Amino acid sequence: MYKIAVAGTGYVGLVAGVCFAEVGHHVICVDVDEVKVNLMKQGISPIFERDLEDLMQKNYSAGRIDYTTDYQAAYRDADVIFLGVGTPEQADGSANLSYIATAARQVAETIEKDCLIIVKSTVPIGTNDKVEQFIKDFLIHEVRVEVASNPEFLAQGSAVHDTLHAARIIIGTESKWAENILMKVYEPFHLPIVSMSRRSAEMTKYAANDFLALKISYMNEIANLCELVGANVQDVAKGMSYDERIGSTFLNAGIGYGGSCFPKDTKALEYLGRQHGYELKTVKAAIDVNKEQKLLLYKKACKRLITFSGLKVAVLGLTFKPETDDLREAPSIVNVPLLLEQGASIYAYDPVGAENFKKRYPEGTKENGSIKYVDNIKEALSNANVCFIFTEWKQIKEVRPDSYKQLMRTPLIYDGRNIYNINDMKDAGVEYYSVGR
Repeated sequence: MYKIAVAGTGYVGLVAGVCFAEVGHHVICVDVDEVKVNLMKQGISPIFERDLEDLMQKNYSAGRIDYTTDYQAAYRDADVIFLGVGTPEQADGSANLSYIATAARQVAETIEKDCLIIVKSTVPIGTNDKVEQFIKDFLIHEVRVEVASNPEFLAQGSAVHDTLHAARIIIGTESKWAENILMKVYEPFHLPIVSMSRRSAEMTKYAANDFLALKISYMNEIANLCELVGANVQDVAKGMSYDERIGSTFLNAGIGYGGSCFPKDTKALEYLGRQHGYELKTVKAAIDVNKEQKLLLYKKACKRLITFSGLKVAVLGLTFKPETDDLREAPSIVNVPLLLEQGASIYAYDPVGAENFKKRYPEGTKENGSIKYVDNIKEALSNANVCFIFTEWKQIKEVRPDSYKQLMRTPLIYDGRNIYNINDMKDAGVEYYSVGR
């Protein structure tokens, strides 16, 4: 087993570190935030992710994982160092690599023995070449150092499972030495490993995520056309799913994709194409469709209502998907400000995302409207004039159609996740609008 150091304790770094410890490696996770580190030592995860805290507590007690702000102590005698720091999107769609550069320099100025540096962060093609040269430029000791690419393919909400039971592990290396080390790191996982060059591994990450984003945007386009021609997109998706060339996943129409990967990765690849004088027309189309799709429900409601001013608006679901507290690129982020500008009195419910949303929109009266966060769906719906469903949380799916009729002043529902059967809502006396049906 290896001594592994992990730079960064977000979705990528923390999940990877905990899972490496779970299979027997000795892991130390590095973060600059001392408060965060102390919480993790207590087994408290800084992110909401199923099963993560249980494994944090189990492996910390077993002495297989620790957390520190002392990067020098962590990197000094590590066999391998994983970089899992953020690469946030910049205004032009490119990736901000400043955190990667900072971590790389810290590694270079600290390591005292031969070491493989593995970049798990999603980075533009060719970045790992630059990272390797950057580290060599700042090396203090005469040691062998190489950089490998090992992109992650986890989904938020199931990240631990996705790591421990991945469909495949992608590794990108430029030497047999590096390849052999990564093979041994992942040997305890007993998963298929696909080995390739660094640049191919970097591209595989973007190509896979952007393909799934394309699939989602395509189905949303089909859904919009279904509404115009009187077809049902759920029936269409079911018919498509039996074709093994298409498959059954990512065929659910809705109000667009969000999160930390698809929006950022599509924009980054489209930006990379432009930098090389090539227009990725399909990827650009996916980006454009997704941007418009997020406003679909709001535009439908504007056609139905004169104004939102003075209306109680229930918002069910704030996160971009269930089982996560991540708000990045969530439909709620673009819709709530519009509703507030129109003077809506918003009552928002989300089982785990409300605290993060409060950081962006604190509770209280805004310039025109107001927002209040509630702990239960009944309070959100009680005497409401209109309801928007942005996330298909289990708690929301369990609300019966007749509850909307009973609780709301006007049972007017805009469902961005197609949770309900149209006929069930009609029979319950609910005015119901969904996507593609």
